[in-house]
Amino acid sequence: LLVTMVRADHSCGLSDGDQILYGGAAAGYIVRLPGGFTFYHAGDTALFSDMQLLGEMYRPELAFLPIGDLFTMDPTQAARACRFLGVRKVIPIHWGTFPLLTGTPEKLEKELGIYGVACEVVTLKPGESY
Repeated sequence: LLVTMVRADHSCGLSDGDQILYGGAAAGYIVRLPGGFTFYHAGDTALFSDMQLLGEMYRPELAFLPIGDLFTMDPTQAARACRFLGVRKVIPIHWGTFPLLTGTPEKLEKELGIYGVACEVVTLKPGESY
């Protein structure tokens, strides 16, 4: 098992009463399992061009990408991230948990088609495993 912490683009503040405290650096993770299967969990992040480098270096087969839009990528940006990463499957995360998050897996599927990215969207319900 190999776990590599990689960058993410997201601010992080923790509420302490009336104060907002610095919450540390945002991060994502590349995980390579003993058989070689590799996935990328982006965490809370915006799209950034180094995702292309992560794809070249680690060759993930699966990505967990946020699609909610307000605080992270939207489905259009996530489709571009799939292209940068070269993944065959994507599990959308950080969507549908409250009304401000407007991205949906269906919108991601549409955007993947527009970008011509051959990537399967695996939609999970809360608590479901893959």
